[in-house]
Amino acid sequence: MRKGEEGARAKAKVFRRRMTKAEVILWLHLRRLREIGYNFRRQHPIGPYIADFAIHTGKLIVEVDGETHGTEEEMAHDRRRDAYLQSQGWRVLRIPNMAIYEDLDHVLEVILSQLPPSASVAERSLGTSPASGGG
Repeated sequence: MRKGEEGARAKAKVFRRRMTKAEVILWLHLRRLREIGYNFRRQHPIGPYIADFAIHTGKLIVEVDGETHGTEEEMAHDRRRDAYLQSQGWRVLRIPNMAIYEDLDHVLEVILSQLPPSASVAERSLGTSPASGGG
């Protein structure tokens, strides 16, 4: 493990305990998606950076942007960070805090639209899950 990655892992543990209100709200809903086969990770280290939420299925990162992303310097940092993450094969979806507070259902629809169908969703639509007696 490289030095930057070690630091990111240590920071991630701290960040998990200090999630913003918007991150906590979104996490409560993303966590429930495990029931249909989507396993999001919160405050997930990727190289020297920490993604607010990441899912390896579809290599999607969801970033919750609050007030700390508004200055030109902060936006330039976000662009550099996004470029790095994209160079590693990840897609980055940025969600403003206010969208989570005002229209969480739409936010979840947008996130799900960025993911491939999960195996359990496909099984249910084909009627092949163990519970349906198929397959």
